[in-house]
Amino acid sequence: MNRILRVFADAWKTPELRRRIIFTAAIFLVFRLFAHVPIPGVDAAALKNLFAQNQFLGLLDIFSGGTLANFSVMALGLNPYINATIILQLLQMVFPSLEELSKEGESGRMKINQYARMITVPLAALQAVGTYALLRNQHIIGTVNPLTLAALVITLTTGTLILMWLGELITEYGIGNGISMIIFGGIVGRFPVIIGQTISVVTGEQIFNIAAFLVVGFIVIAGIVLVNEATRQVPIVYARRVRGNKLYGGQSTFLPLRVNQAGVIPIIFAVSLVLIPSLLGQYLGQVPNPAISRVAQTLANAFNPTGLVYNLVYFVLVIGFTYFYTAVIFNPVKISTEIQKHGGFIPGIRPGTPTTNYLNYVLTRITLAGAVFLGLVAVLPSFARGITNVATLTIGGTGILIVVSVVLETAKQFETMLVTRNYEGFLK
Repeated sequence: MNRILRVFADAWKTPELRRRIIFTAAIFLVFRLFAHVPIPGVDAAALKNLFAQNQFLGLLDIFSGGTLANFSVMALGLNPYINATIILQLLQMVFPSLEELSKEGESGRMKINQYARMITVPLAALQAVGTYALLRNQHIIGTVNPLTLAALVITLTTGTLILMWLGELITEYGIGNGISMIIFGGIVGRFPVIIGQTISVVTGEQIFNIAAFLVVGFIVIAGIVLVNEATRQVPIVYARRVRGNKLYGGQSTFLPLRVNQAGVIPIIFAVSLVLIPSLLGQYLGQVPNPAISRVAQTLANAFNPTGLVYNLVYFVLVIGFTYFYTAVIFNPVKISTEIQKHGGFIPGIRPGTPTTNYLNYVLTRITLAGAVFLGLVAVLPSFARGITNVATLTIGGTGILIVVSVVLETAKQFETMLVTRNYEGFLK
């Protein structure tokens, strides 16, 4: 913790990084202002009452930063964009042309991001129609004519695109990953509301339970920091080479393999997918057809945020996305080729394919430890709620997982920028 605070303090003293921090804070302010610009025609009191009674909608609202409970112009949040990103990454496994595009460096990633933006538009429009139907079935919004419905869909879709644009501005001119930072800002912005709700409903008998929950929370935060910082040091030895009268190489170093290579991304992806069945169940539950309504109700009950099925699927998705995203960002073939190109080798392992297989072997096993830990932390708040009987802490606990990971990733980016700046000053 002291190291993180020191990094942020050093970054604030640096003019360039201070400008990035101020720019990011300004984007957060714009985001929070938009979060309180409601769409007209909605019964705000009935909407808040619905979110207070429905744990699924409350969990969905926390990841939208409170925009859904206010039914603001950004009510859809970043879910359509995240789903579009997931779809594109899955399609890379099916279409070789997309996979080749992802390997073309910065230009390829820019094209894939452009495809993600294009897919986001129809997904956002579809989700806007579904949100309207859900609120209409709950008698929170009245029946509207086609023109008004089109305006509503366009407004919500535009809100998502603006939010996506704000995230990209943070990535380019601010600090951290823009999408993760927007989600981080939304969760942190809701923490005071969650704390207030917890204080308002807590009884004297639950004070000890809350204290125990806070102790467990600190232990979980320490565990998240430990796993995110943990690395497996793979030794690399570079052979000696003689060029002219000079001797090169011969030194030993380490290739650090992080236990959690994927960071917070698996949690964001898993939450986006695991909430879909409940949303469909809530929507289809109002269909006049008794058979469909019955199936939808069963689906909604099964994927209740406190249910076993929801937490089991959530746990499996976190593990799956951890492996998937690790495979996307870490290429053992490329790493082994670079090691061999520079005359390096892993002691006891032949260069080339054996090195690639060894890196895969090591990475698969350490990623399992990181993935299982992330999965356990993701579902732990639901079990904590069953013990403490305080529903609001479940939402707060899930948000902490993302908040801590984003803070750690941002601190590392600050460290990298500070080191780069020091080297640039030395070269000048």
